[in-house]
Amino acid sequence: MRVRRVVTTRAGGASRPPFDTFNLADHVGDDEGNVFANRKRLASELGLAEDKLAWMEQVHGRTATIVDGSETKAAEATDALVTATPGVALVVLVADCVPILLADAEAGVVSAVHAGRVGARVGVVPAAIRAMREAGAEVGRIEALLGPAICGDCYEVPADMAADVEKHVPGSACKTRKGTPGLDLRAGLWRQLADLGVGKIGVDPRCTNEDKTLFSYRRDGTTGRIAGITWIEA
Repeated sequence: MRVRRVVTTRAGGASRPPFDTFNLADHVGDDEGNVFANRKRLASELGLAEDKLAWMEQVHGRTATIVDGSETKAAEATDALVTATPGVALVVLVADCVPILLADAEAGVVSAVHAGRVGARVGVVPAAIRAMREAGAEVGRIEALLGPAICGDCYEVPADMAADVEKHVPGSACKTRKGTPGLDLRAGLWRQLADLGVGKIGVDPRCTNEDKTLFSYRRDGTTGRIAGITWIEA
């Protein structure tokens, strides 16, 4: 089966500043009509029906929800979506957190994961892998893409916070460009995925804080969200 993975940028949409322009989040204060228009364009550009986009109400937790495309609203209080239904596109929204797109192409199972500092710490990635296995995936066949996120050079945090995340997600703690305590979540999550037995792991190196074509909450405060999307072609 063919797996598709897409990561959006902030360009080409209907939203006005500070959400300019391709904001896909409906919870950040943007005009609802503009978000609707952007989501409609997303579906059109992907060649999918709008009702085949699966959204989630992200809460920085570790819940993984299996969906099949019959849902009529976003999955509640969920930070990972899993499906074995071809043509159902899973969407994760971010503006510094790590979007993770997982797939076992042979089994036809995909997952989209929202892994911020808190979600990574409490184990959202292992939860997503467990849900994928429940849906028929095998860990050794899973391929992962860690999408654009704030990099360790930019993600400054208090020393005790860095130590706490490092305890739960080894490999995350780092020094920032200024020499202060920081977090490189993609590095820690890469190691976690490898330790879980995931076969192939790719990284999109773009930093949301540095790249002005992407949304960044830390850089801008009130802002929009880019999306990571994955699906099995029907």
